[in-house]
Amino acid sequence: MPLTNSRQLLCVLADDWSSTGGMLQRFSRSTAAAPWQACGEPVAVSLGRAGLAWGIGLHAAVDDGNPHKTEGDGRAPAGLFALTGLFGEAGPDSAVAQSLRLPYRCATGDLRCVDDPASRHYNRLVDRRDVAVDWVSAEEMRRSDGRYAIGAVIAHNPAGIAGAGSCIFLHVHEAPGVPTAGCTAGDPLAVQDVCAWLDAAARPVLVQLPRAESVRRAAAWQLPA
Repeated sequence: MPLTNSRQLLCVLADDWSSTGGMLQRFSRSTAAAPWQACGEPVAVSLGRAGLAWGIGLHAAVDDGNPHKTEGDGRAPAGLFALTGLFGEAGPDSAVAQSLRLPYRCATGDLRCVDDPASRHYNRLVDRRDVAVDWVSAEEMRRSDGRYAIGAVIAHNPAGIAGAGSCIFLHVHEAPGVPTAGCTAGDPLAVQDVCAWLDAAARPVLVQLPRAESVRRAAAWQLPA
């Protein structure tokens, strides 16, 4: 089962597949066999401007008539996803970076997330000084608007299947209620708290679903009640 070894869970629930926002609740458990316990209060998050679509993650492929995520569709991925790393403006030697418990990358002016499906670096964070640039499109990770001040990498499409969607993060929102291009975004302090809480030893996972899907899959996916 996808959550068998996980002791940290971010649960994002939306009203339905077209929702552009939802609520995020943290859960933890002392052992993989223990029940999930809520941590802190739920917080509002923004989702894709076109709602949700099934992503590629830790869950088995789903064919139920609902949309599947593709590059540029404006949908946030639904399903179960590992949270594999953090990024932000703080320098690697800063107190903030040193306190984090997931691998951290400083968002320098050369750090890119490649969203060009034709690139060999598709759906990867790369320093453009270290690779041969073969893309025509990539996100700059050092932004002037503060949205990538701190964030977490959501491992959607980890194999980098061309066109299946790329560069999916938990990051700071533009403003309350403003949807994203396909990421999950929240209040700066809330995102900072989540990033500080995540611990690689607990194998953190994100579950992101419409509420009805969460109920339908709760037993099979070992989701909180």
